[in-house]
Amino acid sequence: MRKFAAVVKHEYKKVVLKWSFLIATLLLPLLAVVFSVVPMIIFAMKGEPTRIAVADPTGKILPRLQQNLSGEHLMEKAKQSASEQLTNLSATQEEKMRQNASQFMQEFKLVPFEMAAKSGEQVRAELLAAMMRDDFDAYLIVPENFDYSQAKFEFRSRKGGDFVSNESFRDALNDAVRSQRLADANISEALLTELGAKVNLDSKGIDDTGAEKDGTGVFIASFAIGLMIYITLTIYGQAVMGAVVEEKETRIAEILFSSARPFELMMGKLTGVGLAGLTQLAIWMVSAAILAAVVVAQADLGPVAAAIPSITPLLILSFLIFFIIGFFLYASIFALIGSMVTTVQEGGQFAFPPIMIMLVAFYFCFAVIRDPNSMTSVLASMAPFLAPITMPVRMLSEMPPTWQIAVAIILNVATIAGMVWIAERVYRVGMLMYGKRATIPEIWKWIRHA
Repeated sequence: MRKFAAVVKHEYKKVVLKWSFLIATLLLPLLAVVFSVVPMIIFAMKGEPTRIAVADPTGKILPRLQQNLSGEHLMEKAKQSASEQLTNLSATQEEKMRQNASQFMQEFKLVPFEMAAKSGEQVRAELLAAMMRDDFDAYLIVPENFDYSQAKFEFRSRKGGDFVSNESFRDALNDAVRSQRLADANISEALLTELGAKVNLDSKGIDDTGAEKDGTGVFIASFAIGLMIYITLTIYGQAVMGAVVEEKETRIAEILFSSARPFELMMGKLTGVGLAGLTQLAIWMVSAAILAAVVVAQADLGPVAAAIPSITPLLILSFLIFFIIGFFLYASIFALIGSMVTTVQEGGQFAFPPIMIMLVAFYFCFAVIRDPNSMTSVLASMAPFLAPITMPVRMLSEMPPTWQIAVAIILNVATIAGMVWIAERVYRVGMLMYGKRATIPEIWKWIRHA
């Protein structure tokens, strides 16, 4: 037992005290902060307002276009398009939306262009010349017969790459033309909007106790949990294989075998690297929880926070249990592969099948999220090699019966015992083989007679 503990301590420190581990552990939370904060900072930066010359021979579209780009109109449109959870806005949220609308309004400055008795070509030439003199950034020519469905509105801009502003301007123009067409046809726009309003569907899921739950929050949380487990198992499973191959290439295995049994060495290696992976996963989960709490608090997203499913200590313990099961299950496979091959490059080729199995398990998570109680979800959450990823996702979506969780644990622990037995017999012979990769008949012979 003392030798086993020594191997565990050595393998754990060898992984955790590496600069690569520290960088990778801190890099993911840092990237999460960067990808969530930097875009908000960039889009919050105010640029120069786009000066648009509008040649409107009818005099009807420009006023409506100015109204559609006003702060009040944008505020109402933002409130209408807000999600159902944000229907009842707090004073703070409403003020933030008003500030955003005010900032957006400053992005456009509409300037009427006098057409007088000029022809279309003259108007176009003068507008282009004005743009070349930097009097305007863009121009819009409104056709006289805008009621015609095929009427062409000509818009030219020196900021053609500003797709956000261009798309917003397009929407405002469409609304302006639509409103004027309705007015010319004596159709009440307010009545038409009311009749075409979308139904207010209060759609939520319920768990086995009858309590309501938000489907979007469950999907996001389940996807995040499944992805973190998949990435961690992939990284540290291959780390085990790399450690085994390294000992084989340096021929240190001969010295180690003289001081400890192969089973102690292999299990110590799996346990030490597994604890390192568990440490990194715990840091990532805590960082994700802190980042989510800060974002929700700063953005005043109380309803969004309520949509996130509650994660109890029992649920966290279950996640850890299935992560440990998944690690030992796949790490034993990677240890077996490391014992067979002679170089890390060869190991990378043989690592493809277990990685594909993990990827299949991750894809099954989508079926589990959609219907946690379907036959597919039940079987996938209990099946060996799939359960370590799919069962935590199913437990977060909807807690399955206790007997199914117990069956999943028993089946996968039994699979681990079988894989460790096979891996240990291959490990004790394969680690002392140099110069060539083991063949399938040779491996079968080791398993039977080792």
